[in-house]
Amino acid sequence: MPMAAACFCLHAYAQQEMPLYPDSVVNSRKASNNEGKVERADGGIGYSRVSVPTVQIFKAPAGKANGAAMVVCPGGGYSGLAYTKEGINFAKRLNEMGVTAIVLKYRMPNDTTMWDRSIGPLQDAQQAIRLVRQHAAEWQVDVNRVGLMGSSAGGHLASTAGTHFKKSYIPNREQTNLRPDFLVLVYPVISMADSITHRGSRNNLIGNNPPAEKVQAFSNELQVTPETPPTFLVHATDDKVVGVENSIYFYSALVRNKVPAELHVYERGGHGFGMQTSNPDEHWMDRLENWLRDNGWLKKK
Repeated sequence: MPMAAACFCLHAYAQQEMPLYPDSVVNSRKASNNEGKVERADGGIGYSRVSVPTVQIFKAPAGKANGAAMVVCPGGGYSGLAYTKEGINFAKRLNEMGVTAIVLKYRMPNDTTMWDRSIGPLQDAQQAIRLVRQHAAEWQVDVNRVGLMGSSAGGHLASTAGTHFKKSYIPNREQTNLRPDFLVLVYPVISMADSITHRGSRNNLIGNNPPAEKVQAFSNELQVTPETPPTFLVHATDDKVVGVENSIYFYSALVRNKVPAELHVYERGGHGFGMQTSNPDEHWMDRLENWLRDNGWLKKK
């Protein structure tokens, strides 16, 4: 790679990491930090047992930046995070679109580290949205173009934040808007219903035998209203881990509520395909870029 190109890449993907909460972490018990860093088979890194949440900011290059921002929630069944594959890699592609990306290392539900494990990840997602809007001037982003993206269990988290935003689960004295302006859900877990849920994600978040009211509250296809943010979904028909019905049910609920939505279902791809499905000629993030542009979120102000 020529030196000039290498310098550009380093500049384009410059990032900073910071604590998610400026002071104490909400809904947090006093416990040891047992976070683990994992070298994944795909060559990236992952994290397990996260109890100290952070954000990593990937600012869009000055020449491309258009003011849009995206909080990115990697997946991992609410037991770990595929941080490179579904976090950093997505952030770099978003930077190419002119979008500033904020990769969220959110807490894993755990009774040892949380008073209420079922809302811990949601609190972190709300705090990340709040943080972006509070730093909008510094990070040169538009407070009205802050999206939320999640994969697999991270997709459940994103869809939860996108359907439960009317209640603040975090201290929010200044009443910052916690509603994402748009959602991007990548092979997402959506439902907690027995018939289609990803059992591991459900067990980790709300327990092995959750009460019916909790199953309903976290089945996000049941929580869609006309105020739910516009949503882009992508899934594979042959996903044997998180059934494609999750995306289809959420999409159908969006349509019923007249929420702008776009769904891409590929014939093959399985689960966890990251940036690319099994078809080397098909790049779903190009479809995402077209959708974001078509809806005006990539337009420079």
